[in-house]
Amino acid sequence: MPNNDLVSRLEKCYTGAVYDVLRERGMKNTILPHAIKSIDPEKKLAGKIWTCSGEIDESLDKDTTMLSWTKMLSKAPSDSVIICQPNDGTIAHMGELSAETLKYRGVRGYIVDGGCRDVDFILKLGFPVFCKYFTPSDVVCRWKVKTLGKPIKIGQLLINTGDYVLGDIDGVVVIPNEIAEEVITETEKYINTESALRKDILSGVDPQEAYLKYRVF
Repeated sequence: MPNNDLVSRLEKCYTGAVYDVLRERGMKNTILPHAIKSIDPEKKLAGKIWTCSGEIDESLDKDTTMLSWTKMLSKAPSDSVIICQPNDGTIAHMGELSAETLKYRGVRGYIVDGGCRDVDFILKLGFPVFCKYFTPSDVVCRWKVKTLGKPIKIGQLLINTGDYVLGDIDGVVVIPNEIAEEVITETEKYINTESALRKDILSGVDPQEAYLKYRVF
């Protein structure tokens, strides 16, 4: 189960600050590829990750693909953020009815290294989705779920169930579970420091002097 206090605190952060804190720890490979964006730039998404992966298989019939897909919808833990590696760049791996099902079941949002359809409906639903592209084409007779809750790789980033994720208009950053509380605490301090620096700048302090004082910018 996610630590809801941590999730609530993470929601108040932004990806740039989290990335900066992770970078200062020597962790530079913490973000998803730039092409993965929110379908609604005003939507922020934070939570504990539950992973899935799949693959194209055009030998499958309708029932096999849909039973595979609905099993994923059934197993997705409430209060989680699903991150999916579909190993495909041709079809949609999220649609209106699936998004509505996940929202009803308490899932926080869905991030996929692939596509989405029924975007207008999902926007009206208010369910956070991050994806690479839109297409009307869906999973029927073409794609199946391969793993649930197992480690996945998107770009060069290894993602584990239980890690934390934050997505906003700038992109998506992943925090390993074992350091999540420390990183969120450090990010909160970083944001407070930025606020103090901003106050100095707006009161006329020279930018270089302000940087040397706070060591952020």
